[in-house]
Amino acid sequence: MSGTFNSVQKSQRFRQSAMPFIGPLLLLLVVGFNIPVLLIFKYSLCGPQGLTVANYESLVTTPVFIKVVANTFRITIITTLVVAIFGYVLAYWITGLTSRSRNVALALVILPFWVSVLVRTYAWIVVLGNAGLVNRLLQWSGLTVSPVAFLYNDLGVTIGMANIQLPLLVLPLYAAMIRIDKRHLQAAASLGASDRVIFWRVFFPQTVPALLSGVMLVVILCLGFYVTPAILGGGRVPMVANMLDTYINSIPKWELASAVSIVLLILTLVLFGIYRRLDARATGHV
Repeated sequence: MSGTFNSVQKSQRFRQSAMPFIGPLLLLLVVGFNIPVLLIFKYSLCGPQGLTVANYESLVTTPVFIKVVANTFRITIITTLVVAIFGYVLAYWITGLTSRSRNVALALVILPFWVSVLVRTYAWIVVLGNAGLVNRLLQWSGLTVSPVAFLYNDLGVTIGMANIQLPLLVLPLYAAMIRIDKRHLQAAASLGASDRVIFWRVFFPQTVPALLSGVMLVVILCLGFYVTPAILGGGRVPMVANMLDTYINSIPKWELASAVSIVLLILTLVLFGIYRRLDARATGHV
């Protein structure tokens, strides 16, 4: 009993001693994030005659907004599927390498984090442009006569977004895969299960929570993507973040922009809550 009481006292003293260090960070968080979010929420409810929900009603009844949201979800779903498939295959392949090769492969996966998203996005113009490496290779091999339009459409945006999101899925998947007890796989093999059965009935189910949590993280980030759709889409691939830029800079409608931001924030928080539950289940903290 006394031991528990002493641990509680130590915990309280630690919290009190840490407050001078945590206080400035909390103040920065409140001033730099919480207050601006509250102001955005206030702007979203502003109208010519005071507080109103007309801005939210306008979004729901505006065909352009509905089209942009639908296009955002469509590209997000396609990108997430591409990242999930390639990410799972890549993570599974890395787990089968030797220790040295595995370290090299992980270093290559982490390497893109050291390069700016803007630089990586512009690099795809060099690779996928009409005079880019891919089109030159296709024409040189005789597969195409004229350049293939990889850029300024949904395909270019999907390729660019998938490239940026891929490491975010590979790393947690790899972490989940290496924690799987190999004895489970050996037990299934000793009972006569084929490699395909072992994978789908033993290995894959144990990686599903990590896969789902990674997928939710990719979805959350894709919904708010701005730089890549703006550059690789060339203004022809409208997404929610680009609509916000239009409402703020091109046709200043701060109230509508605030309403779009609040809707996107609420959706992101819901998806983040789902991601946290899946991540806790994947790490065994549920």
